[in-house]
Amino acid sequence: MSEKPSRVAIAMSGGVDSSVAAALLQEEGLDVLGVTFRLFGCEIASPDNRGCCSQQDVADAMRVANALGIEHEVVDFSPQFAEHIIGPFIEGYRRGETPNPCIPCNEHIKFDALVEWARARGVDMVATGHHAEIKQVDGRWALAKGTDPAKDQSYFLFPLTQRTLPMVLFPVGRLTKPQVRDKAAQLGLPVAQKRESQDICFAAGQFYTTFLEGYGGVAPSPGKIILEDGSLLGEHRGLHRYTIGQRKGLEVAYRHALYVVEKRVDENELVVGPKEALACTIVTARDPIWTCGEAPRAGETVLARIRYRSPEQPAVVDEVSPSGIRITFVDPVYGVAPGQAVVLYGEDEVIGGGWIVS
Repeated sequence: MSEKPSRVAIAMSGGVDSSVAAALLQEEGLDVLGVTFRLFGCEIASPDNRGCCSQQDVADAMRVANALGIEHEVVDFSPQFAEHIIGPFIEGYRRGETPNPCIPCNEHIKFDALVEWARARGVDMVATGHHAEIKQVDGRWALAKGTDPAKDQSYFLFPLTQRTLPMVLFPVGRLTKPQVRDKAAQLGLPVAQKRESQDICFAAGQFYTTFLEGYGGVAPSPGKIILEDGSLLGEHRGLHRYTIGQRKGLEVAYRHALYVVEKRVDENELVVGPKEALACTIVTARDPIWTCGEAPRAGETVLARIRYRSPEQPAVVDEVSPSGIRITFVDPVYGVAPGQAVVLYGEDEVIGGGWIVS
């Protein structure tokens, strides 16, 4: 959007980033409307919950809005959350995948449901406290990494498109985390030193396995733990309790460290091996979304990230189609897990991404 918006709806999670984002928008002279989502975890949160939608978080967001003197609403997006995040998360684990619920939450809640809600109220744009930047480059919109490399969240935002990018603001994208906290302290915001969200929000302080087995109804089904050659080492406690690349908690004795290499759902077998067995060069992904507005060409070299905390690695695009993409890494990467996202970058800009199949 080229013109300065008159009113902005900011998603306020009760954390320091979104609180400072709201304050920065207000300092620009904008009419700011704080919006806190009522999602699945709000009603079942435990006192030690470090997710992002507990009752305490809702209360904190309201306190910040009151301190800033801005309007604030709590909006129930639980039906959308159940459909687009909870259901696919549970089914992903049933299929032996390692789902990442934060990305579809951004796509379907923060930048679909919120935008629709805001438009219905005549609000021009939406904002969040994500550490990322949106720029205009050669007549198009570009999603770029945040200034603080330790907090950059562009990986989670690849589903943003040329249609949605013009309607979104990331006010703290140019700040480091210490600068965000300093700003919150200067403003006297009650969340200036609040610790960061760590858990999957809807697990409400539980291990995700407890959530899957309780709410999700995923019954533990013990099976074999084997080496790649089929040698039996022990018994697992249900495939959903393990993830590719996991080393601790296998409870098998061997002459060297073992890692989860594969989850064979049909056979109910957990395959383990040395770290070298995790090495991978070819990655295929489904349902690509091209944030920059254009798919890369076959033969093009990009930077690719297979997990949020993984560094980008050079890779060559082998095949691209509307349904999928295949890339070959220049050097092997480790711990590639189906269900996670592979996100492609060109320097600091997000090209796009997709969901890892193999």
